[in-house]
Amino acid sequence: MASNISRQKEAEDRLVASLREKELLLKEVHHRVKNNLQVISSLLNLQAREIRDPDTAELFRESQGRIRSMALIHEQLYRSNDLAGIDFAAYIQDLVRHLEQGLGNEAAPIRFHLNIEPLPMSLDMAIPCGMIVNELVSNARKHAFPNGEPGEIRVEFTRQSAGYCLTVADNGVGIQEEIATADSRSLGLKVVQALTRQIRGKLDIRHGEGATFVISFNPEKDEMPP
Repeated sequence: MASNISRQKEAEDRLVASLREKELLLKEVHHRVKNNLQVISSLLNLQAREIRDPDTAELFRESQGRIRSMALIHEQLYRSNDLAGIDFAAYIQDLVRHLEQGLGNEAAPIRFHLNIEPLPMSLDMAIPCGMIVNELVSNARKHAFPNGEPGEIRVEFTRQSAGYCLTVADNGVGIQEEIATADSRSLGLKVVQALTRQIRGKLDIRHGEGATFVISFNPEKDEMPP
């Protein structure tokens, strides 16, 4: 009897050690992915500095921002004790903080208002949702407040009866109707539309005082850990 208990205890110890080893390995993978993405972001930044055409340089900076939004997720997973999902509220706060830092001293004063429910989210959902926020906030910074006018950008993520709702809104000059159509030539909007399809969501663009983008989606249970 004592021998059976001893063997069972040894098996449990080996299982715990194996799980711990896999957890450390996964954390190291996220750490290396984050570092590799940061290297790519730095290379794009260096390349942008060598480009004389401002429009082309801006494209490089936009790509840098998209890569940074992904790197932040892997950084949070590396720091987290729960590798099944990330704290989406904390991630969006980090992302918006980086976007604020990228405004520079000469940019128009923009206030950010965040209302993000502290819900866990899987990596497969967090990456496209984070990139959507990055894209829409970046577009609002560029187009909503011309001539250095001050403004506000609001980011919300809430749970609703039919799923989840991600909203990015500004009180700027608004968006032209032709830009808001499905066949828009705007690269930023095309990226948002593609990411919305990736999460099987619906994009609703509302006009009025400024522009409001609402992405509604209903993920699978394993995509929003309990």
